[in-house]
Amino acid sequence: MDERVPRDFETLRTTILERRHSLPKRIAQIAAYALDNPDDIAFGTAASIAASAGVQPSTLIRFAQQLGFDGFTSLQLVFRERLRERNSSYDERLAALRAKAEEGAGHRAIFDGFVAAASTSLNDISGRLNEDHFEDAIALLAEAETIYVLAKRRSYSVASYIAYALGKLKIRNQLIESAAGLNAEMISFASPRDAVIAISFSPYAPAAIEEARVISEQGVPIVAITDSSFSPLAQFAKVWFEVAEADFAGFRSLSATMALAMALTVAVGEKRRDAGRKTQDLDSFSLV
Repeated sequence: MDERVPRDFETLRTTILERRHSLPKRIAQIAAYALDNPDDIAFGTAASIAASAGVQPSTLIRFAQQLGFDGFTSLQLVFRERLRERNSSYDERLAALRAKAEEGAGHRAIFDGFVAAASTSLNDISGRLNEDHFEDAIALLAEAETIYVLAKRRSYSVASYIAYALGKLKIRNQLIESAAGLNAEMISFASPRDAVIAISFSPYAPAAIEEARVISEQGVPIVAITDSSFSPLAQFAKVWFEVAEADFAGFRSLSATMALAMALTVAVGEKRRDAGRKTQDLDSFSLV
């Protein structure tokens, strides 16, 4: 296999994203499907994958060849390897961490590994953050009557922090999470006067995507934090941010995501306070 051909899923994903604007329509369609449904690509048949993606089986071959593979089967091996690595148990991940520690300076090597992964993630988002999108998101959220916060599984800790910080800033918010299973009822109260911060990364939590779809259909603007322009969350968002988190021995950092969440939350608080000051100034002027 050519050295330039992606040999692991992360490299493959990066390659697809870099070329997404130049891909022919049908190949871009299967590329989006592949990144959204990597498990299906790993073990589906060419016929079943093509049917699900809405393309001809021959498009799968052209997609693989576009990326430098000699055929679809070779491309499929990359997706299968990703599934094998993703499904490794936490015991296996800890064993990998211990091995790295033994190779380095004991348990300090584990700490250094996570610090390095966090630094990589933070440097990446610092370099790629679109300032116009950032300002648009702040303006959208600052005008909302209520900010709904939506995330599941790994992303939930970020959502929980956002809700906590918004509360401290005295900004009305609602974390879409209910032990009683009342998420649908919570969502039903959202209106176009509100806004949503939604967070999800591959493999995307189906419940998060479905709730984002429903709330989008209600006309509620969404600010999304996700990991790909092909993310199903991005299609529902008015403004979205792509965050690529580095990992250490299979444990993925949330450092960049948390930094972005903190910045958005505090900036929204500042913008609302500035707007309040202007209103007070106008009221004072009218009383003179």
